[in-house]
Amino acid sequence: MHDTAKVIAGIAVFLIVVLSPVWYNTVTGQASYVPQLKLPTDEKYCVETAPYMRTNHIELLELWKKIVVRTGKRIYKATDGKTYTMSLAGTCMKCHSNKADFCDRCHNYTNVQPNCWECHVVPKGVKTEATEHAR
Repeated sequence: MHDTAKVIAGIAVFLIVVLSPVWYNTVTGQASYVPQLKLPTDEKYCVETAPYMRTNHIELLELWKKIVVRTGKRIYKATDGKTYTMSLAGTCMKCHSNKADFCDRCHNYTNVQPNCWECHVVPKGVKTEATEHAR
């Protein structure tokens, strides 16, 4: 057991390296990397508040899908009283027209693969990862 000091030092170095991101986040109170999203510049308000949309946009889109498919209704009344057409391509993508810099950047960061585009077609003029990589 002449290598005990080396083994302990190796374990200590390993733990420091592996746990350093956790310690950094705890000490600073923020993640070391957060994707920078390109927000729409021509609109000041979204369908709902920004904090709500950050955490609940998929639930809202699922609700829209159920309402449109099951009832045929297409008008959504937001909590502020404004009305919007329930349409991913027509409403959401009108403002968030750079899918690569908005949707894809956040979904890739969180490793989420929504199935929106299995049925929907990305509207013409909307930038996607494929069009961004083609440049």
